[in-house]
Amino acid sequence: MEQTEAFAPGNISCMFKIIPHRDPTKMHSLGMGFTVKEGAVVTVSEDNQTTVLFNSSEICFPTVVSIVQKLTPQPMRVEIVSPLPLGCGFGLSGASALATAYAVNELLELGRSEEQLAMTAHVAEVENLTGLGDVCAQYHGGCLVKLQEGHPLAAERLPVPEQPVYYRYFGPIQTKEVLRDAEQKERINRAADAALRGIEELMKSNSNSINFNECIKISKSFALNSGLLRDRRVQHVIQEIENENGYASMIMLGNAVFSTQPFEGAKETMLSIQKGRVL
Repeated sequence: MEQTEAFAPGNISCMFKIIPHRDPTKMHSLGMGFTVKEGAVVTVSEDNQTTVLFNSSEICFPTVVSIVQKLTPQPMRVEIVSPLPLGCGFGLSGASALATAYAVNELLELGRSEEQLAMTAHVAEVENLTGLGDVCAQYHGGCLVKLQEGHPLAAERLPVPEQPVYYRYFGPIQTKEVLRDAEQKERINRAADAALRGIEELMKSNSNSINFNECIKISKSFALNSGLLRDRRVQHVIQEIENENGYASMIMLGNAVFSTQPFEGAKETMLSIQKGRVL
């Protein structure tokens, strides 16, 4: 059976601002985050009906189904393999969508550009309320800041070197619930404006190299000021790391922690500049 594989990295969002728009090609997020070495490996093949499997178990994944339907009337079997958890802030919905788009395009020789496929994946995320900015990061790869309103795939890579990052997740936060809460969105955007100003100041004063811990400090302030840092387990772990003179923040959007230093119960990953690609 003919099949094609593609990969897209996971993405950890450190802060975000919601840019609403009726047109899903214009709705997106500003913010800062970074891709990691792990992600989603997607294998696609033609089938009698479209089915999606995640780590060998069939699941309901409307965002990925939407990608298939946007690209072809041909039903596809989509197999996603990832060591990262769904719904915990690692951008797996975006990674799965982007890798699926790349793989379907390659398998069926559709001739779409990477930019066109990334926009298709972004729109699928917006329409299914599963994300606003992960696809942009996964399309570029690296530690990125997004400052251009109205341009969902525009990002600037920050001069932050590849390095180990440690994380621990406790459970998911439903992106849909946050995106539907008007009061929460307003508070998030106020906090994001302050955080993005902080990142821009870092960029002006450190044009050649930025200490990633400074980004984490700004992310922690955003997590507090936005009202998203509510989970007591996440609060406790961050406090413990800070008590050891470390830096930590909350992964957006998930009840999860990331830090540049090891901590109890953490797994190690790597801040990576790799981007989505056909395998």
